[in-house]
Amino acid sequence: MKTFLYATDYSLQAVAALRLAHLMAKKFNCKLIVMHVFDIPLTLSTVSVSHIQKEKRLLSENHLKLREFYTQHLGDTWEDSNIDFIVEENVSVVDAIMEKATEFDVELIVLGTKGASAIKEFLLGSTTTGLIKKAPCSVLSVPEMSKLETFKTMVYATDFEQADIFAINKLVKIANIFNAEIRIVHISSKEEYAGDQQMEWFKDMLLQKVQYGKITFDLIFSDQIFEELNRYLDKSEANLFAMLERKDNSFVQRYLQKDLVKKMVSSITIPLLSFNTAGL
Repeated sequence: MKTFLYATDYSLQAVAALRLAHLMAKKFNCKLIVMHVFDIPLTLSTVSVSHIQKEKRLLSENHLKLREFYTQHLGDTWEDSNIDFIVEENVSVVDAIMEKATEFDVELIVLGTKGASAIKEFLLGSTTTGLIKKAPCSVLSVPEMSKLETFKTMVYATDFEQADIFAINKLVKIANIFNAEIRIVHISSKEEYAGDQQMEWFKDMLLQKVQYGKITFDLIFSDQIFEELNRYLDKSEANLFAMLERKDNSFVQRYLQKDLVKKMVSSITIPLLSFNTAGL
Protein backbone atom coordinates (compact mmCIF):
# COMPACT_ATOMS: atom_id res chain seq x y z
CA MET A 1 0.00 0.00 0.00
CA LYS A 2 1.30 3.42 -0.97
CA THR A 3 -1.31 6.06 -0.09
CA PHE A 4 -3.98 6.42 2.62
CA LEU A 5 -6.46 9.27 2.92
CA TYR A 6 -7.87 10.47 6.23
CA ALA A 7 -10.82 12.88 6.17
CA THR A 8 -11.82 15.01 9.16
CA ASP A 9 -14.41 17.57 10.20
CA TYR A 10 -12.20 18.66 13.15
CA SER A 11 -14.57 17.03 15.63
CA LEU A 12 -13.51 15.00 18.65
CA GLN A 13 -15.25 12.04 17.05
CA ALA A 14 -12.62 12.13 14.30
CA VAL A 15 -9.59 11.89 16.62
CA ALA A 16 -9.58 8.10 17.01
CA ALA A 17 -9.64 7.72 13.23
CA LEU A 18 -6.72 10.16 12.90
CA ARG A 19 -4.61 8.18 15.34
CA LEU A 20 -5.38 4.91 13.60
CA ALA A 21 -4.71 6.37 10.14
CA HIS A 22 -1.36 7.70 11.36
CA LEU A 23 -0.46 4.36 12.94
CA MET A 24 -1.30 2.43 9.79
CA ALA A 25 0.56 4.87 7.55
CA LYS A 26 3.65 4.39 9.70
CA LYS A 27 3.29 0.61 9.64
CA PHE A 28 3.00 0.58 5.86
CA ASN A 29 5.55 3.38 5.39
CA CYS A 30 3.16 5.09 2.99
CA LYS A 31 1.91 8.59 2.24
CA LEU A 32 -0.93 9.89 4.40
CA ILE A 33 -3.25 12.55 2.98
CA VAL A 34 -5.02 14.50 5.73
CA MET A 35 -8.08 16.18 4.25
CA HIS A 36 -10.88 18.56 5.16
CA VAL A 37 -13.84 19.56 2.99
CA PHE A 38 -15.79 22.77 3.57
CA ASP A 39 -18.70 24.44 1.82
CA ILE A 40 -19.44 28.11 1.25
CA PRO A 41 -23.17 28.92 1.37
CA LEU A 42 -24.23 30.41 -1.96
CA THR A 43 -25.36 33.79 -0.73
CA LEU A 44 -23.24 35.45 -3.41
CA SER A 45 -22.68 34.74 -7.07
CA THR A 46 -20.10 31.99 -7.45
CA VAL A 47 -18.21 34.20 -9.92
CA SER A 48 -18.23 37.35 -7.83
CA VAL A 49 -15.03 38.87 -6.52
CA SER A 50 -16.32 38.69 -2.95
CA HIS A 51 -17.01 34.96 -3.25
CA ILE A 52 -13.56 34.25 -4.70
CA GLN A 53 -11.88 36.28 -1.96
CA LYS A 54 -13.90 34.47 0.71
CA GLU A 55 -12.97 31.09 -0.78
CA LYS A 56 -9.26 31.94 -0.77
CA ARG A 57 -9.47 33.14 2.82
CA LEU A 58 -11.29 30.00 3.96
CA LEU A 59 -8.84 27.77 2.11
CA SER A 60 -5.95 29.44 3.92
CA GLU A 61 -7.71 29.33 7.30
CA ASN A 62 -8.60 25.67 6.93
CA HIS A 63 -5.10 24.67 5.88
CA LEU A 64 -3.86 26.21 9.13
CA LYS A 65 -6.69 24.67 11.16
CA LEU A 66 -6.04 21.24 9.64
CA ARG A 67 -2.39 21.32 10.68
CA GLU A 68 -3.34 22.57 14.14
CA PHE A 69 -5.87 19.72 14.50
CA TYR A 70 -3.21 17.17 13.59
CA THR A 71 -0.58 18.74 15.87
CA GLN A 72 -3.00 18.98 18.80
CA HIS A 73 -3.62 15.24 18.77
CA LEU A 74 -0.39 13.80 17.39
CA GLY A 75 2.24 16.46 17.99
CA ASP A 76 4.62 17.76 15.34
CA THR A 77 5.20 14.33 13.82
CA TRP A 78 3.93 15.53 10.44
CA GLU A 79 7.02 17.71 9.92
CA ASP A 80 9.24 14.68 9.35
CA SER A 81 6.62 12.40 7.85
CA ASN A 82 5.23 11.70 4.40
CA ILE A 83 2.03 13.64 5.00
CA ASP A 84 0.10 16.02 2.75
CA PHE A 85 -2.59 18.38 4.01
CA ILE A 86 -5.40 19.05 1.54
CA VAL A 87 -8.38 21.37 1.88
CA GLU A 88 -11.19 21.37 -0.66
CA GLU A 89 -14.31 23.48 -1.13
CA ASN A 90 -17.21 21.32 -2.27
CA VAL A 91 -20.92 21.02 -1.49
CA SER A 92 -20.47 17.24 -1.34
CA VAL A 93 -17.99 15.79 1.14
CA VAL A 94 -18.29 12.37 -0.51
CA ASP A 95 -17.58 13.70 -4.00
CA ALA A 96 -14.58 15.72 -2.83
CA ILE A 97 -13.04 12.75 -1.02
CA MET A 98 -13.67 10.46 -3.97
CA GLU A 99 -12.04 12.90 -6.40
CA LYS A 100 -8.87 13.02 -4.31
CA ALA A 101 -8.92 9.28 -3.74
CA THR A 102 -8.96 8.77 -7.50
CA GLU A 103 -6.40 11.49 -8.21
CA PHE A 104 -3.86 10.12 -5.74
CA ASP A 105 -4.67 6.44 -6.33
CA VAL A 106 -5.63 6.03 -2.66
CA GLU A 107 -5.90 2.46 -1.41
CA LEU A 108 -7.61 3.14 1.93
CA ILE A 109 -9.89 5.94 3.16
CA VAL A 110 -10.06 6.38 6.95
CA LEU A 111 -12.70 8.46 8.70
CA GLY A 112 -14.39 8.69 12.06
CA THR A 113 -17.98 7.93 12.99
CA LYS A 114 -20.01 10.21 15.21
CA GLY A 115 -21.49 7.38 17.24
CA ALA A 116 -20.05 4.52 19.21
CA SER A 117 -20.85 2.01 16.49
CA ALA A 118 -19.44 2.21 12.97
CA ILE A 119 -21.94 -0.39 11.77
CA LYS A 120 -24.87 1.50 13.27
CA GLU A 121 -23.82 4.68 11.48
CA PHE A 122 -23.50 2.73 8.24
CA LEU A 123 -27.06 1.48 8.62
CA LEU A 124 -28.55 4.84 9.54
CA GLY A 125 -26.92 6.77 6.71
CA SER A 126 -23.96 9.16 6.71
CA THR A 127 -20.89 10.26 4.79
CA THR A 128 -19.52 6.86 5.76
CA THR A 129 -22.34 5.13 3.90
CA GLY A 130 -21.81 7.22 0.78
CA LEU A 131 -18.12 6.42 0.67
CA ILE A 132 -18.62 2.72 1.36
CA LYS A 133 -21.00 2.52 -1.58
CA LYS A 134 -19.07 4.69 -4.05
CA ALA A 135 -15.38 4.84 -3.14
CA PRO A 136 -12.86 3.31 -5.57
CA CYS A 137 -11.01 1.75 -2.64
CA SER A 138 -11.47 0.26 0.82
CA VAL A 139 -13.04 2.39 3.58
CA LEU A 140 -12.16 2.12 7.27
CA SER A 141 -14.65 3.81 9.60
CA VAL A 142 -13.50 4.22 13.19
CA PRO A 143 -15.86 4.74 16.16
CA GLU A 144 -15.04 7.69 18.39
CA MET A 145 -14.42 5.45 21.41
CA SER A 146 -11.83 3.29 19.63
CA LYS A 147 -8.40 3.29 21.32
CA LEU A 148 -6.52 0.85 19.13
CA GLU A 149 -2.77 0.57 19.19
CA THR A 150 -2.69 -2.67 17.21
CA PHE A 151 -4.90 -5.25 15.57
CA LYS A 152 -4.82 -8.72 17.11
CA THR A 153 -8.00 -10.32 15.75
CA MET A 154 -9.85 -9.44 12.57
CA VAL A 155 -13.25 -10.90 11.69
CA TYR A 156 -14.42 -11.13 8.09
CA ALA A 157 -18.05 -12.02 7.33
CA THR A 158 -18.22 -14.13 4.18
CA ASP A 159 -21.09 -15.00 1.89
CA PHE A 160 -19.06 -17.63 0.00
CA GLU A 161 -18.55 -15.40 -3.04
CA GLN A 162 -15.58 -15.16 -5.39
CA ALA A 163 -15.23 -11.48 -4.55
CA ASP A 164 -14.77 -12.42 -0.88
CA ILE A 165 -11.45 -14.04 -1.77
CA PHE A 166 -10.12 -10.84 -3.34
CA ALA A 167 -11.30 -8.85 -0.31
CA ILE A 168 -9.69 -11.28 2.14
CA ASN A 169 -6.46 -11.09 0.16
CA LYS A 170 -6.49 -7.32 0.77
CA LEU A 171 -7.28 -7.89 4.43
CA VAL A 172 -4.27 -10.19 4.68
CA LYS A 173 -1.98 -7.30 3.72
CA ILE A 174 -3.15 -5.41 6.81
CA ALA A 175 -3.19 -8.48 9.05
CA ASN A 176 0.36 -9.35 8.04
CA ILE A 177 1.68 -5.96 9.13
CA PHE A 178 0.13 -6.40 12.58
CA ASN A 179 0.64 -10.19 12.78
CA ALA A 180 -3.09 -10.44 13.40
CA GLU A 181 -5.36 -13.47 13.28
CA ILE A 182 -8.13 -13.48 10.66
CA ARG A 183 -11.33 -15.26 11.62
CA ILE A 184 -13.66 -15.88 8.68
CA VAL A 185 -17.25 -16.41 9.73
CA HIS A 186 -20.49 -17.20 7.95
CA ILE A 187 -23.66 -16.68 9.97
CA SER A 188 -26.93 -17.71 8.39
CA SER A 189 -30.40 -18.91 9.25
CA LYS A 190 -31.01 -22.54 10.08
CA GLU A 191 -32.95 -22.93 6.84
CA GLU A 192 -29.87 -22.36 4.67
CA TYR A 193 -29.11 -25.45 2.63
CA ALA A 194 -25.71 -27.20 2.83
CA GLY A 195 -23.93 -24.40 4.66
CA ASP A 196 -21.24 -26.76 5.91
CA GLN A 197 -20.50 -27.97 2.39
CA GLN A 198 -20.32 -24.41 1.13
CA MET A 199 -17.90 -23.51 3.89
CA GLU A 200 -15.60 -26.42 3.04
CA TRP A 201 -15.68 -25.49 -0.64
CA PHE A 202 -14.95 -21.84 0.14
CA LYS A 203 -12.18 -22.77 2.57
CA ASP A 204 -10.41 -24.96 0.01
CA MET A 205 -10.73 -22.32 -2.70
CA LEU A 206 -9.49 -19.54 -0.41
CA LEU A 207 -6.45 -21.42 0.87
CA GLN A 208 -5.40 -22.13 -2.70
CA LYS A 209 -5.31 -18.41 -3.52
CA VAL A 210 -4.51 -16.68 -0.22
CA GLN A 211 -1.26 -17.38 1.59
CA TYR A 212 -1.51 -16.54 5.29
CA GLY A 213 -0.93 -18.88 8.21
CA LYS A 214 -3.28 -17.29 10.74
CA ILE A 215 -6.72 -17.85 9.20
CA THR A 216 -9.52 -19.78 10.90
CA PHE A 217 -13.06 -20.54 9.75
CA ASP A 218 -16.35 -20.62 11.66
CA LEU A 219 -19.82 -21.56 10.47
CA ILE A 220 -22.73 -20.53 12.70
CA PHE A 221 -26.43 -21.24 12.18
CA SER A 222 -28.80 -18.85 13.88
CA ASP A 223 -32.06 -17.07 13.14
CA GLN A 224 -30.77 -14.00 15.01
CA ILE A 225 -27.98 -12.98 12.64
CA PHE A 226 -26.75 -9.80 14.28
CA GLU A 227 -27.36 -10.89 17.82
CA GLU A 228 -25.10 -13.84 17.00
CA LEU A 229 -22.61 -11.52 15.28
CA ASN A 230 -22.38 -9.38 18.41
CA ARG A 231 -21.68 -12.46 20.51
CA TYR A 232 -19.11 -13.75 18.04
CA LEU A 233 -17.20 -10.45 17.89
CA ASP A 234 -17.23 -10.22 21.66
CA LYS A 235 -16.17 -13.82 22.21
CA SER A 236 -13.34 -13.60 19.68
CA GLU A 237 -12.18 -10.25 21.13
CA ALA A 238 -12.16 -8.82 17.63
CA ASN A 239 -10.42 -5.50 16.96
CA LEU A 240 -11.80 -5.12 13.43
CA PHE A 241 -14.91 -6.23 11.55
CA ALA A 242 -14.56 -6.48 7.76
CA MET A 243 -17.17 -7.04 5.09
CA LEU A 244 -17.75 -6.74 1.35
CA GLU A 245 -20.12 -4.08 0.03
CA ARG A 246 -22.07 -5.68 -2.81
CA LYS A 247 -24.28 -2.99 -4.39
CA ASP A 248 -27.16 -2.96 -1.91
CA ASN A 249 -26.54 -6.57 -0.95
CA SER A 250 -23.90 -6.36 1.75
CA PHE A 251 -23.74 -8.74 4.69
CA VAL A 252 -25.22 -5.99 6.85
CA GLN A 253 -28.00 -4.90 4.53
CA ARG A 254 -29.28 -8.36 3.62
CA TYR A 255 -30.42 -8.98 7.17
CA LEU A 256 -31.44 -5.44 8.09
CA GLN A 257 -35.18 -6.03 8.19
CA LYS A 258 -35.02 -9.63 9.39
CA ASP A 259 -33.15 -8.95 12.60
CA LEU A 260 -34.05 -5.36 13.51
CA VAL A 261 -30.32 -4.73 13.71
CA LYS A 262 -30.51 -1.00 14.40
CA LYS A 263 -30.95 -1.92 18.04
CA MET A 264 -28.57 -4.87 18.11
CA VAL A 265 -25.45 -3.46 16.50
CA SER A 266 -25.19 -0.47 18.82
CA SER A 267 -22.79 -2.45 21.01
CA ILE A 268 -20.29 -3.08 18.19
CA THR A 269 -17.65 -0.46 18.93
CA ILE A 270 -14.78 -1.72 16.78
CA PRO A 271 -13.69 -0.27 13.42
CA LEU A 272 -15.54 -1.37 10.30
CA LEU A 273 -13.49 -2.11 7.17
CA SER A 274 -15.54 -2.26 3.98
CA PHE A 275 -14.28 -3.53 0.65
CA ASN A 276 -16.17 -2.27 -2.38
CA THR A 277 -16.41 -4.68 -5.30
CA ALA A 278 -15.50 -1.80 -7.62
CA GLY A 279 -12.16 -1.47 -5.87
CA LEU A 280 -11.18 -5.14 -5.93
